[in-house]
Amino acid sequence: MTATGRNVHGTAIVLGTTGFLIIGPSGTGKSRLALSCISAARQMGHFAALVADDRVDLSMQQGRIVARCPASIEGLIEVRGAGIARVETVAAAVVDWAILPVSPPFDPRMPPENETFPLPVGGSLPIVRVPIESGVHMLAVLRALLPEKLGF
Repeated sequence: MTATGRNVHGTAIVLGTTGFLIIGPSGTGKSRLALSCISAARQMGHFAALVADDRVDLSMQQGRIVARCPASIEGLIEVRGAGIARVETVAAAVVDWAILPVSPPFDPRMPPENETFPLPVGGSLPIVRVPIESGVHMLAVLRALLPEKLGF
């Protein structure tokens, strides 16, 4: 990445018209959440695509945070326990939100108010927490927490 950008650990997706950076330590469900949301949005007839999985190149352009995929992993996503899969991607996306996958037990029960994820390229993203547990429709959670933000 150039001096104006940085490579970070995470997964970037686009759902409708909104870009998301999924953050969190290894093994927390970032790729699972991405695949689930992309699949659900497409089944509903909406646009959804992967930008990058595991490593994301971030840069600040005209005051917006832009995510891109490193060339070496373009179009690839990890399916934990099954291997690496090839999926449809977009070359770049403006990201407006960070998603933090969370697992039970939920402690604290409610997330901190105005929680943000500071970015190494400057600025920060507001965080939305999404539960990763059996039976939870992750896209439905995002739609409930961020009505009007997905563009569908």
